[in-house]
Amino acid sequence: MTEAAEPASKPEPPPVAHLEAKALLLLLFMLALIVASVLYVLYARGAFEQTQTLVLVAEDSEGVGVGMDLTFSGFPIGRVRRIELADEGNARIVIDVPLKDARWLRTSSIFTLVRGVVGNTNIRAYSGILTDPPLPDGAVRSVLRGDTGADIPRVVSAVRDLSENLVALTAKDAPLALSLSQAQTLAERINGPGGALAVLLGSEAGARQVLATLQRSNEIIDRTNALLGRLDGLVQKADAQVLGPDGLLKDARASVQQLNGMLTDARASLQRVDGLLREAQGIAGNVRVATTDLGSLRGEVEASLRKVEGLINEINRKWPFARDTEIKLP
Repeated sequence: MTEAAEPASKPEPPPVAHLEAKALLLLLFMLALIVASVLYVLYARGAFEQTQTLVLVAEDSEGVGVGMDLTFSGFPIGRVRRIELADEGNARIVIDVPLKDARWLRTSSIFTLVRGVVGNTNIRAYSGILTDPPLPDGAVRSVLRGDTGADIPRVVSAVRDLSENLVALTAKDAPLALSLSQAQTLAERINGPGGALAVLLGSEAGARQVLATLQRSNEIIDRTNALLGRLDGLVQKADAQVLGPDGLLKDARASVQQLNGMLTDARASLQRVDGLLREAQGIAGNVRVATTDLGSLRGEVEASLRKVEGLINEINRKWPFARDTEIKLP
């Protein structure tokens, strides 16, 4: 009964064939996996990529660490390989730039080292003219520093000076307060009787005198306008009387024509006088006949002169701008 109750012993599993070889293969696979992971990490970090060296010189390397990216337009195009101290006491930042990204760096490129108040330090590259020659391998460039935190003391000092100036301006005995008080007094005087004119002249009496003078000037202007209107009417009437169809100009023109005719007659009479005088000189014996002819010719000349004188008097009577006219006979 006792032997039957005892459980039967379990059989041992059979041995694994080639256990040592399989363990060795597993170890080799894990080692290969580790090596592949390391190689992939190195490849991802650009260890096997062809690069060129760029050296940036800065005053200090505060905030800069190995592995920091060099960015262009927000994209990383290089990585800090090491940081060293130069003989001049400056920091030399050695950056590896892949050849495929080196085309963004030109001889005219500018490099900045920006330290923000909150956030990490950034190294940035700016290339304004991409047609310039490419940046050579091993080029050394100075980096422009932009430290926001360094400007905080200057900004605080400026704000302190501004607050002190504001306090000085807003004080009760400050020039600004006195100016505002005077401006208020001036506004009250402007709103008072006399207005701005009383403020300019210094008294209300002067303002009233100026207003009275202006009123008289307006009256004089009105009278002058009325007088000018009357003068315009007189000028129009004078134009109608002198230059109109029935004006003096037409009568004067007719009188001038009559005068020309009478002068023509006088000229002919004078020519006859000259001929008779020549005949009188040539014929000395016939003095009586010549004297009779001269007497009649003189009568004609006097009649012509009387006509001319009457015509001139008529012109002087009709023409308002007459002049003294004198006719001299030869």
